[in-house]
Amino acid sequence: MFKYIGSSWLLTIVQVVVMMQLTPFMLGVFNAEAAATGNPDAVYGGSYGLWLVIVAMTGVLRLFIIGVPMASVRFLSQCIEQEDNDAYAKVLSTCISMCLVLGGAAVLVGGGLYFFFDAKYLSGDAVSTLGPEALRGARIAYLMVVVQLGAGFVGRLPYAILAAHHDFYHRNAIQAGELVLRLVLTMLLLSMDADIIYLAVIQFISLSLEFLVAMTIVKRRHPHVRFTTASYDKSRVRSIVSFSLFTMLLNVGAMLAFRIDALVIGSSSYASMGVTIYDNGNKFFEYMISLVLGIGLVVMPFATRMKTRGDITELNKIFFKWSKVALSIALCIGLYLLVLGPEFLRTWLEHDYRSESGVVTQILVVSFFFFLPVRGVALPIMMGLGLPRVPALALLSMGGLNLAISLALVEPYGVYGVAIGTAIPNTLFAIFIVRLVCKELNVTVFSYLKYVVAKAAVGSVIPVAFLVWCKQGLQVQGWYEVVGAGAGMVALFGLTWIFFVYRNDEHLDLRSEITAKLGRGKSAGGGHA
Repeated sequence: MFKYIGSSWLLTIVQVVVMMQLTPFMLGVFNAEAAATGNPDAVYGGSYGLWLVIVAMTGVLRLFIIGVPMASVRFLSQCIEQEDNDAYAKVLSTCISMCLVLGGAAVLVGGGLYFFFDAKYLSGDAVSTLGPEALRGARIAYLMVVVQLGAGFVGRLPYAILAAHHDFYHRNAIQAGELVLRLVLTMLLLSMDADIIYLAVIQFISLSLEFLVAMTIVKRRHPHVRFTTASYDKSRVRSIVSFSLFTMLLNVGAMLAFRIDALVIGSSSYASMGVTIYDNGNKFFEYMISLVLGIGLVVMPFATRMKTRGDITELNKIFFKWSKVALSIALCIGLYLLVLGPEFLRTWLEHDYRSESGVVTQILVVSFFFFLPVRGVALPIMMGLGLPRVPALALLSMGGLNLAISLALVEPYGVYGVAIGTAIPNTLFAIFIVRLVCKELNVTVFSYLKYVVAKAAVGSVIPVAFLVWCKQGLQVQGWYEVVGAGAGMVALFGLTWIFFVYRNDEHLDLRSEITAKLGRGKSAGGGHA
């Protein structure tokens, strides 16, 4: 499993590198665009804040896909395990047909919501400072994104095919290529003109090429696959929809929890300026989620196959082992953000940094220590077992609570209130799902906490103490110091995890694994000589 998960992690690293390049670049060009208006009250972030609102609002339309791609992974995995090519063709054709219909519905609804978008987010004194050209560009960009989003529903199915076949290397390589293409096009086109219409054009070009490459690889790697509606089977719609509806509830909950914040802030008195500030503080958590989703993407089809075989004992081992790995990832990155997040953001964004962004990072990161292991491992296991109902309703409740708290706190506390509105439900959801999965797998919560959490919590003291010393004693600032502090922390973290947290671990003894690999390396080297 590790080689599959590792390839997903490499993709996340590419995503982070691209984000690190694009964020300050886009803030710089759009701030320059706003300043060029000659208005001293020009909005921080310029049209960039409007683009974030467009992404958030059109993201709501993704719900129309009702989880069909995730459902297709599960049902295609079953067909592969049972070696039933006829059922495989019927499942795929049915999912393609459903995506085409649902994509068309999303475009129609998105077109209707244009008038709400115009009235709610492109009116008022805060955005009027951007000027009529920027507002015109936002309107055109919104419509372009709606059309390509609906057309892209079918474009997600090639990835479902690759995931069902455990062909994660090619899947991740395609996505990495799309990211690099988007980086190049963005820096090229925005250097000529800071117009958010270009962002919509770039998205259309990159996603179109991504689909074409993905389909080419699917046909070469899996020639038996027929990407057509010819084998559409009406009788399978019900079973796909039954699973997909709960997946849709998961997506609704995730949207309310993580995507709706921009709309809440954008509709408040803070407008697009607050959206940009919050987005900068929230920037790293999407990629932390991607890291653990790299685990979940592999865990879910494995859980499905183990259930088919009746091998729950092996599934218990995966649950414990990878939950601890996911928590370790969350701590390695999160502890640094908790202590030195503001210093890193200040160094990275330079004159475009706002201190509120650093506080948002610190508020959010604590909840992600709880949320990430659950989202990356526990939730995919429940989905793979075909038990999405309760987790879906729980995530939906989490999203609804996030929205309610954020709406209540956004005016009195601004972006801090929205961060709190996200952090509290994250933590409650994680506690609930851990108890649920432990019950389903016939293990105790105590055994989960003992194996996954106990040593990791104690081991965190050393790297945190080092980071606090860097912050208070050395008062780090500038790239050399913030990167040096991070490198020192990672070194201490690694040593602590090797010699304490994972020492004599029943599922993953890092010290023994490293020693064995080094021994094999020396043996191979000696044999070659």
